[in-house]
Amino acid sequence: MIEADGSGADERLRRIEAVTDSTLSRLDVDDLLDELLGRIRDILRVDTAAILLLDQHAQQLVATAAKGLEEEVRQGFRIAVGRGFAGRVAQDKQPVVIEHVTPTEVVNPILLDKGIRSMLGVPMFAGSELVGVLHVGTLTPRRFSADDIRLLQLVADRASLASQARMGSIDRTAALALQRSLLPARLPEAPGVDMAARYVPGQQTGIGGDWYDVFALPSGWLGIVVGDVSGHGLPAAVVMGRLRSALRAYALECDDPADALTRLDHKIQHFEAGKLATVLYALVSPDRTQIRVSLAGHLSPMLARPGCPVEPVELPVDLPLGIARPAPRRSTSVEFPPDAVLVCYTDGLVERRDEVIDVGLGRLRAAIQPGPAETVCATVMARLGVEQPADDVALLALRRHPPTGQPR
Repeated sequence: MIEADGSGADERLRRIEAVTDSTLSRLDVDDLLDELLGRIRDILRVDTAAILLLDQHAQQLVATAAKGLEEEVRQGFRIAVGRGFAGRVAQDKQPVVIEHVTPTEVVNPILLDKGIRSMLGVPMFAGSELVGVLHVGTLTPRRFSADDIRLLQLVADRASLASQARMGSIDRTAALALQRSLLPARLPEAPGVDMAARYVPGQQTGIGGDWYDVFALPSGWLGIVVGDVSGHGLPAAVVMGRLRSALRAYALECDDPADALTRLDHKIQHFEAGKLATVLYALVSPDRTQIRVSLAGHLSPMLARPGCPVEPVELPVDLPLGIARPAPRRSTSVEFPPDAVLVCYTDGLVERRDEVIDVGLGRLRAAIQPGPAETVCATVMARLGVEQPADDVALLALRRHPPTGQPR
């Protein structure tokens, strides 16, 4: 904190208030960064101010926001950590002051063309991790004081929080776009059955690794998948996409769901080490009378049959994918009578933090009635109140058509 003493106390306090103003939090991230740079340029009486964020994979700083150096952002200027002025700030993770700018110290031609004479730069941190650099410059020689450095560091800390929020928003948008591109835009038409599905992202946890999939195989069998990758955000969505594609490939080679999940388990342990996933994989016979199911740590589906109570299908539950303890996986055949509905789902549909999962499973059973798959999905979503769930929700309903002569 900048010490307030002597005749400059009021001025220092005004400077601090200008960059910690609570009204700034009402702005979106891009506007907040722009406002912070404008204020620091006025308060420090400098001519330029710029934020460069760190690209972790490239180990380069990328111009993201600027005042007086807008061309740097338009050109997408990048500089490697350790090179030039900003790169030196990032490498040392300490403030750097240049009272007399020279081409050996500043390699960005835009700064040299602008005629910058003096510069001050400070690192931006998220916790202990470097996320970028904030620097200011003047067109006349300037000796920056200790108060100037501390004030700029205060602004950098505020900008770091906004930048992290910005990156989080970008990740959420990318994860949602990826997930929606991988979920079926429209469920396939399959003789003898009708299907419906829902996916709702979590409001507290953000986009995760939940997914559903339906595909017809050359043999006439119909593949059904509902899965949940551990974790949230873009990394979980990426792993989900890889598992989905791999399982589709294995499905073409395996006529046993347990065999396909065994191969998928080997894949995740080798290529996605440290990730866990639960998966339900089922194959519906060409005549739609049988369903073969294998569960990898996943919740059992519900089966609604005309004239019978709705109950979870009695199935053995094997280990989730990604647990390095080899054990045989099992498939179970289940009768699928006419007009019956199979309901598959992820735990976000039934789990609540303040209650045991049996309560949620009971609500789900009470909400399911035999009928068209679309009606089943709509009723379940409405009765379980999952418009804004805490965790992701994936729901898939499959109904076998009633006998010929009864309404479909």
